[in-house]
Amino acid sequence: MSRPTQATDPAMGVIVLSGVSKHFGALRAVDDVSLTVGQGELLGLIGHNGAGKSTLFRMMLGLLSPTQGTLVVAGAAVGSHAFRAARRGIGYLPEHLVLYDNLSGLETLRFFARLKGVPADACVPMLAQVGLSGAAARPVREYSKGMRQRLGFAQALLGAPRVLFLDEPTNGLDPAAIRDFYAMLNALRETGVTIVITSHILAELQQRIDRFAILSAGRLQATGSLEALRARAGMPLTLALRVEPGARGEALRALRMLGPPAQHALEIVEGATPGELTVRCPAVAKMPVLAALQPLAGRLLDLQIREPSLEDLFLGMRG
Repeated sequence: MSRPTQATDPAMGVIVLSGVSKHFGALRAVDDVSLTVGQGELLGLIGHNGAGKSTLFRMMLGLLSPTQGTLVVAGAAVGSHAFRAARRGIGYLPEHLVLYDNLSGLETLRFFARLKGVPADACVPMLAQVGLSGAAARPVREYSKGMRQRLGFAQALLGAPRVLFLDEPTNGLDPAAIRDFYAMLNALRETGVTIVITSHILAELQQRIDRFAILSAGRLQATGSLEALRARAGMPLTLALRVEPGARGEALRALRMLGPPAQHALEIVEGATPGELTVRCPAVAKMPVLAALQPLAGRLLDLQIREPSLEDLFLGMRG
């Protein structure tokens, strides 16, 4: 799945963090984080448990005051008088949303609409948008985990927010619902909505996010697109080859004759089955390796290239 293109200029900072820290006694939950998120950008904020993601979310929402640094969200300094008005243009889905089990889905959404100052007649179309029309009259206690999550997403979307903070938003969703969820996010960002999302399911984010911000122990370790993070990490890619058994020797000779930059970093592992080879090499050596294999022509039966995944990059940076 290809990643969507950004809708607007990311240089137009909708979220701007400058030297933001939050300390709880000796614990530095967030430590000197500076970050800009552009209009229409979909940013993935990732990190291990306790990395500071939720604390950073709460500060951007104005629920926690920073120990130091400044935060500007939706054009207003967080904590300022102007931010009280700006918050009406912010939607938030927490990781653990508490709902009233005795209310129906529609009654729940109308409750949130009153809190946000949104007309009640916006609730029925919103339930339809998240696929809950058929369950609007059912009490929330009868909702599955995925239905509760969709109801939580609906409340975050009330009032047509220009900034969305989504904390583990696909918890409990099945694959089809996850696909539909990201389709909605793409449609929103095409209208200029800025979205920050966290998830522990890195494979889910990998091909759907414009840019990533990686947190570890409260500090921002790296930011960039998947391609930029790969270039920065310099992790090897893997080529899994299957050649005709009689061609393995020729393939090995061709690979071992490669010159720089491959010759000093090429790792070749022969498989248990004749004709199977695994080659690990730096990204810059990918094309020389493929060129070296070209003379094998029809004797190359299969070739799979695996580049470092987002999970590989994340674990590598943690290590």
